[in-house]
Amino acid sequence: MTRSERPSPAAPPPSDRREAAIALPGGVFLMGSEDPDANPEDGEGPIRPVRLAPFVIDAAAVTNEEFAAFVDATGHVTEAERFGWSFVFASFLPGSLRHGAQRARAAPWWCVVAGATWRRPEGPGSDVTDRLDHPVVHVSHADAEAFAAWVGMRLPTEAEWEYAARGGLEGRRFAWGDELTPQGEHRANIWQGRFPTSNTGEDGYVGTAPVTAFPPNGYGLFQVAGNVWEWCADQWSTQHDAGLVVDPRGPASGSERVMRGGSYLCHDSYCNRYRVAARTRNTPDSSAGNIGFRCVADAAP
Repeated sequence: MTRSERPSPAAPPPSDRREAAIALPGGVFLMGSEDPDANPEDGEGPIRPVRLAPFVIDAAAVTNEEFAAFVDATGHVTEAERFGWSFVFASFLPGSLRHGAQRARAAPWWCVVAGATWRRPEGPGSDVTDRLDHPVVHVSHADAEAFAAWVGMRLPTEAEWEYAARGGLEGRRFAWGDELTPQGEHRANIWQGRFPTSNTGEDGYVGTAPVTAFPPNGYGLFQVAGNVWEWCADQWSTQHDAGLVVDPRGPASGSERVMRGGSYLCHDSYCNRYRVAARTRNTPDSSAGNIGFRCVADAAP
């Protein structure tokens, strides 16, 4: 896809969204990991001290219901709608759409589906009527920025996202500790079975789940692991200063944006990026059935 001209966001409406967000004090935390399971190309390390100013963050990813209100109020047209297509996981498609569909070369489980949008996550014939409390998907970085501006907020920096996702736990693999399923309890919506051919849905969901379906972390944030990837503000880089950095915002330029948290398609056989320090990237005009976002704002003075 090629980035096209983006619409200007409407002025933010009267909203208590910021007041409802979780206030975090900031301070110094240890960012990154040196996990042996990490992909070296992802640039998770080195573990480094980062100081953040106080900020507020949404407890959960933006839902279909919230995004619909934004579209109704502003007339926003997503990039997927303007391009006319988006990526849908092959197993979710009926045979009529899956057969002969163009597939992503590096990830053939993704199909190019004409008409797939946030309103129709699996393309023509699908809708979000029974998924209003699920995270909105098929939204690009620009779409996420437009929503955030509408509610008087912004996308999180990668450092803000990781600090909030850790929930006060230092050096842990996951947002809840070091065990993926403590005492056999599923804490995230990720792939169960053999990827990409068999998903048992053992955690209760095969596709997206309601944004508050699993217990929150120590700061009250829901589903910072699995469910959907979440856009961050930062341009992608794998070069990190090992010394103390204050309020990092990533490089000044680049062709890709950071995404965090993993998705319902993550499995340890190929993508264990539901770990709290894990990271990936995508071109900012990209959209798919497993990409969403949440918003942050600076703390009130």
